[in-house]
Amino acid sequence: MARVLSGIQPSGTLHIGNYFGMMKPMIEFQDKSDLFCFIVNYHAMTSLHERDELKKNTINAAIDFLTLGLDPDKCYFWVQSDIPEVAELSWILSCHTSMGLLERSHSYKDKTSKGIVPTAGLFTYPVLMAADILLFNADLVPVGKDQKQHLEITRDIAERFNNTYGEVFVLPEPYISEELAVIPGIDGQKMSKSYGNTIDIFDSEDVLKKKIMKIVTDSTPVEDPKDPDKCNVFALYKLFAPADKLEYTKERYLKGGTGYGQFKKKLVEIVSEYFNTYREKRKLYESDPEEVRRILKKGAEKTRLIAMETLEKVREATGIKY
Repeated sequence: MARVLSGIQPSGTLHIGNYFGMMKPMIEFQDKSDLFCFIVNYHAMTSLHERDELKKNTINAAIDFLTLGLDPDKCYFWVQSDIPEVAELSWILSCHTSMGLLERSHSYKDKTSKGIVPTAGLFTYPVLMAADILLFNADLVPVGKDQKQHLEITRDIAERFNNTYGEVFVLPEPYISEELAVIPGIDGQKMSKSYGNTIDIFDSEDVLKKKIMKIVTDSTPVEDPKDPDKCNVFALYKLFAPADKLEYTKERYLKGGTGYGQFKKKLVEIVSEYFNTYREKRKLYESDPEEVRRILKKGAEKTRLIAMETLEKVREATGIKY
């Protein structure tokens, strides 16, 4: 059984891009793989420096995972900072990572261009990500097409280490869903908290409607045919709609006579209906945060056994163990 690993940043209320890009596929993996799923609160510190907000966001991310179907008895589920071995491995790997490799990171360039402060932590982000993956000998890492470079960097680091010290690390492979493209936000860019363009999973009906009605569309007149494949509204609608509804809506686009406003209203309905089924379950977890912490600590204890075993091999291979 393949070992699958992925993490999500506790960057506030989770949005549709998080759900379809990572959470839903990850939850589905728990029934067909050896799943490692974690909340990357160290990574969040590259852009979040508010103590109380980081604590709240971490618990909320865990609640969202549990609400949406993650079963801690079927997988490894923990918070990154509860495994101290990852920080040690990150330092060791950084000593085998060239500056040139990190300078080529698209993510660093993109985030700094958007105004995020260029800290050392942000620059070395790919090394910590490599430590997250290699520490648990992951076979597959689900990534979006725009994140594939991060995994390539991980493989480069692992290959360099293995060439120096012997076969210590498994070289992970990317798992990229071909049918899932980059999920657009309301402004047409990739949906991201950093861009302020998200539709959150548990937005109220009023907030949901306001956001969806702001989705950027072109100026095609109501009566004219429209290209669904170039429409941000349709790109989101097809994530939720069953095949019959999707085909019907596509025909309405191509036929003309329906304005974008009508398509937006249909998107409001289908998104609201989809997540309403989870709202009551979420309230139960929100009312008992200590139970959520217990689940996370138990998961970390189970996961750390593997981390300690891997790090012992690294210490032995490098000579740190004397």
